[in-house]
Formats: sequence, C-alpha cells, structure tokens
Amino acid sequence: FSVEHALSCPRGGFPSIRHKEIRDLTANLLTKVCNDVRVEPDLQELTGEVMSTHSSNISEGVRLDIAINGFWGGSREKTFSDVRVFNPHAPSNRQSSITQSYRRLRAYERRIREVEHASFTPLVLSACGGLATGASTFYKRLASLLAEKWEQPYSITISWLRCTLSFSLLRSAIQCIRGARSRCGLAAMNLPLVDLVSAEANISL
Repeated sequence: FSVEHALSCPRGGFPSIRHKEIRDLTANLLTKVCNDVRVEPDLQELTGEVMSTHSSNISEGVRLDIAINGFWGGSREKTFSDVRVFNPHAPSNRQSSITQSYRRLRAYERRIREVEHASFTPLVLSACGGLATGASTFYKRLASLLAEKWEQPYSITISWLRCTLSFSLLRSAIQCIRGARSRCGLAAMNLPLVDLVSAEANISL
C-alpha cells in the first residue's frame, strides 16, 4: 500500500467521490452567477451526423458533468464542462503533462461543437492541486463573475476560490489514503447461514 496506490485505487469508490465533490462544488458556484446550470446533462442523440474525426464519441446516452448558459458570452451561449481529477503519480501519467492526461478531449469536443453548437471546456485537475491551462482560465473567469456578484475585489475572490478547491482536493486525498476499503462484517457474511445464526444466538450444536 502506498500513496500512489491509494490515490488511484477504485475500491471504496474514493476516486469517484473525489470527482463528484469537485463537480458539485463547481456547479454550486456557477448557479450563483449563471442561468440554467445542469449536472450530468444528456447530449443530443445523433441523427445521421458524421463526425469529421474518427475519435469522436458517437455513442448513445452520453453525458458530461456540467452544462451552463451564459458563462463565456451571452445568456444563451451554452458551455459544457467535463471534470477530470487524476493522480499525477500513477505510472500512466508520470510522463504526461496535466493537459495530456485528459484523453477524452477529442472524443467530445467535435461532437459538442457540431451537434450541440456549444463550447467545451474540460476541467482537468491534479489530485495534488494542479490545474490545466483550460481549467485555470475557467476558474479565473468564475472568480471574476463571483467578484462582480459579491462586490468583492478580484484578488480576494480568486484567492478564496483557489483555497476552496485546494481544501476540497486535500479532503479527498486524505479520504483516499485513510478511508476504509472493506465492509464491516464481511468475514461474517462468508459463514454458512446455520453457523452465522448459531454464532449470533450463542447456540451450541
């Protein structure tokens, strides 16, 4: 067991919890400054469209993490975002930059532009606190909108936002390292039913 293993191990669902915490935190802040913020929106079904790249995702029932109206431009301009929190110490990521670790960019970007007629901003974060260029630009824009809404200086708002994200990632990392990965009573469930009942009732057979 190591920190590298703990941050990537899917047992216990901790990477999924880490992902959802960042997604929900971001969506909650977006609701304060944008209209029609949706979590896990369905993409439109393809009706004969042909994607110009072979790597485009053409599956049915595809969902992204967040859909927003009015973030980058006018109130009717839609933006889709997909959150990715990765472990930079994993063997598959050691030789990659933080941007290269997001391998679904081409799979969704073309479909969103050509079918949804919207923009796509992947939110790529390192479990250790780093941000990809696109995510950094996104959160700076979010801080600017929040500063205007709350009538606070931008410098204070962006510092608060970065601190909030950092603490969220820190809580998730601690949970990955210290969280239990086995169910209570798992050993007892492996006993035959008669033995289990006898043990619980303290009966000698």
